[in-house]
Amino acid sequence: MFDFVHEKKRLVQFVLALIILPFAFWGVDSYQKSGGGDSLATVNGDKVGAQEFDNAMRQQQQRMRELAGPAFDQTMFEKADVKHAVLDGLVVQHLLGSEAHKAGLTVTDEQLGEIIAGIAAFQTEGKFDKRKADALLKEQGMTSLMFEARVRQELSSRQLTDAYTQNGYASTRVADNLIRINEQQRVVALAKLDVATVLPQVKIDDSAVAEYYKNNSNEFKTPERAKVEYVVLSAEALSSQIKIDAAEVKRYFEEHHSEFATQEQRQASHILISLNPQASDAEKEAAKVKAEQLLSRVKQSPGSFAALAKEYSQDPGSANNGGDLGFFAQGMMVKAFDDAVFKLKVGEISDLVQSNFGFHIIRLSAIKPSKTQPLAEVGALIEQRMKAQKSNDKFAELAEKFSNTVYEQSDSLHPAAEVIGAQVQQGGLLNKGQAVSGIWTDKALQAVFAEDTLKNKRNTSAIEVAPNTLLAARVVEYQAASALPLAEVSVAIRKKLQLKQALELLSKQGNEMLAGLQRGEKANVVWLTPQSVTRSQHTGLSIELLRLVFQAPAVKLPVYVGAQTEQGGFALVRIDAIKETGDIDEAKRNRYVQQIRQIIGEELLQAYVADARKHADITMTSFASDEKSK
Repeated sequence: MFDFVHEKKRLVQFVLALIILPFAFWGVDSYQKSGGGDSLATVNGDKVGAQEFDNAMRQQQQRMRELAGPAFDQTMFEKADVKHAVLDGLVVQHLLGSEAHKAGLTVTDEQLGEIIAGIAAFQTEGKFDKRKADALLKEQGMTSLMFEARVRQELSSRQLTDAYTQNGYASTRVADNLIRINEQQRVVALAKLDVATVLPQVKIDDSAVAEYYKNNSNEFKTPERAKVEYVVLSAEALSSQIKIDAAEVKRYFEEHHSEFATQEQRQASHILISLNPQASDAEKEAAKVKAEQLLSRVKQSPGSFAALAKEYSQDPGSANNGGDLGFFAQGMMVKAFDDAVFKLKVGEISDLVQSNFGFHIIRLSAIKPSKTQPLAEVGALIEQRMKAQKSNDKFAELAEKFSNTVYEQSDSLHPAAEVIGAQVQQGGLLNKGQAVSGIWTDKALQAVFAEDTLKNKRNTSAIEVAPNTLLAARVVEYQAASALPLAEVSVAIRKKLQLKQALELLSKQGNEMLAGLQRGEKANVVWLTPQSVTRSQHTGLSIELLRLVFQAPAVKLPVYVGAQTEQGGFALVRIDAIKETGDIDEAKRNRYVQQIRQIIGEELLQAYVADARKHADITMTSFASDEKSK
């Protein structure tokens, strides 16, 4: 399915991601020699270095931070299985690069140049600016050669993966069957049995409580605890100490004028007569004739453009909107289309424009001229940007002094606090092995409960608990692990055993009711109002109940099913009717075919990667034991 703007934006966003979040630069000798670090994995002799892995970890952390927002938990990236997953992803990338090279897949210099020149971040006033590109890459620790190698490697690997992901097969019969299965409705009524109704029937004696306490003593131990004081050095805190005057803001604005200029944008509509790149000469000629006939009609009656686009355009992404593609900047469309749009005047209609997607008839609707934001509008942003840069520089300057002072004067945190102009803060009780949100990560807790910290009463080392954030702590009070007495936990044990037995009793009663209903007997239950459910829309039904509902034979209705609920009760379901889907329209069928093809394509790629791994020479570091495994 063709969506012109969307497809081009995806390519640009992909390349921009390579700049903003540098990842792996395999095959680039200069990169590997300038900080690759120790090898964490090898793929057919190609090394995955520590620097590459660290970059990958930072990228994944940034993605999760953007997705999770305030709920982001830095500690998850300290887990061995997460580190292994990131390293395994790098191994697969190296493997695909190796396979693409063996298959002779390449990217020409012309293709590479066109893609890089089209990156908006590298442009000034709509044109590629080499000095700007080099400066941006330098900020990310890259040279232009390293970046070109990265893009070339990614694109050649993409050729290999696309050969699988874009060639999954799906028949219309399979799609129709899946639609009927997925959209079949079953009308059901629900009856819920509450555990509260049977709780009074369950009695737990003292001997059962005592026996449970004896057999499960580990449940009633308090963990090791420590009360701490601590000092935090962070770029964010340093930012509040930094003052930026108006002259600095003005100078920055003048030196980076192009950063605050918007590109000219144009709004265009088009009518597309699509054409498969592998189409025969006869098919090409037929498509061209059809497009020429439409062009003639548009030229005769320009006011009918939107109506003709709705009726004849074969771009589903814009046809319903009269062909409108919205506003876009130069370089966001494929070259032929882009060139045509930026030569038109407002209201003008182009001649036929041919691209890889087919034949286009284009009308320019409006122009938003380029605009430079005034200093008054961007001054606050510039000040924030300069503060962030200076605070990061200040953090880098103080980090080593802070770490050294914490270590060298290990009997107190006050000297380290004085070095950075901060206060020693008082913390509450921390439990060993129970990380909490914020600065108390797994790594921080391990340092707090380390032997040197507890027995020798020393400061912890300076620990990175978040980007540009260091923590040093000192234990002021320690409590060893201990067992709670039976008297303190007997009430909780009694409730736990009572609930467990009540659930067992409720499940027994529920299954007896279900068996009676299935034999045609009546049951004293209250049925809720019947509702229609499908496999994808099933409010009120758990996954297990839904599975039972759609597995139930429906030769004679009503049919009854039941199961224990996730909340601990028991639910009975009465199936009253079945509604099959009606006629399947072509648009829906095509959507399902496309989705099935995509799923099958992804499975083909996974199978290919699995097979390639079997025949590759791969070693990977185990983060749990630091041993290498095949």
